[in-house]
Amino acid sequence: MKWIEALLGTKKPIIAMCHLQAMPGDPHYDPAKGMKWVIEQGRKDLLALQDGGVDAVMFSNEFSLPYLTEVKPETTAAMARVIGELMTDIKVPFGVNVLWDPIASIDLAAATGALFIREIISGVYASDFGLWNTNVGKTIRHKMAVGVPDLKMLFNIVPEAASYLGQRDIADIARSTVFNNQPDALCVSGLTAGSETDTQILVRVKGIVPDTPVFCNTGCRIDNIERQLSVADGAVVGTTFKVDGKFANFVDQERVRAFMDKVKSWRTGQGSA
Repeated sequence: MKWIEALLGTKKPIIAMCHLQAMPGDPHYDPAKGMKWVIEQGRKDLLALQDGGVDAVMFSNEFSLPYLTEVKPETTAAMARVIGELMTDIKVPFGVNVLWDPIASIDLAAATGALFIREIISGVYASDFGLWNTNVGKTIRHKMAVGVPDLKMLFNIVPEAASYLGQRDIADIARSTVFNNQPDALCVSGLTAGSETDTQILVRVKGIVPDTPVFCNTGCRIDNIERQLSVADGAVVGTTFKVDGKFANFVDQERVRAFMDKVKSWRTGQGSA
């Protein structure tokens, strides 16, 4: 777990999602508003998250729905422009997530200096996006080829809107993923963004791979975050930080601050401040 504290500055960190609006090529992109609007909305959300006290941020193309498993170059390029425009405003460690393409995520990280990515990096799934295959060996070699050997890789082993092909038990998936791929962390999710992650699944995964960081990946709220962090090594948080806790809304700084005040108080009580 040492890399977490060294990179993100605390034990049990909260990585906040900075969801970028639809960009060129996305079905819901608004050319009348253009990229300038996308950048400004990204800046507002970033500042609200940082001023609310989060430990790190992760930029994602959350509104590129429906997602691709092989992302088009225009999406990666647009995200790079947004992050480049926001670079002087970024005050906390940051990562990137190009949904759902680990190669594109690595490329974006290499271009922007992101410290970590979160992706579907291993496994084969039946999903809302069709048959979802991966090539972890190719992905890890690509990371080395583009010159970011220290980039941290967060493996999502319970993808949203998908199930593992072959009905493997979550404990078996966790064990073999760690043995074969040596991920920097595992992420455990609910069904969709904002859906609560089953604490008992977190317990099972953490129990089977105690030496690998495990993040609660979806559905963390102010009323369950203490319970989730009592098991997980950190959390990725997005929807609950938004106005009225709704996925489609923008970030509400007061919700962020209230959530982070609770987390920091809990970490102090656990000796993890």
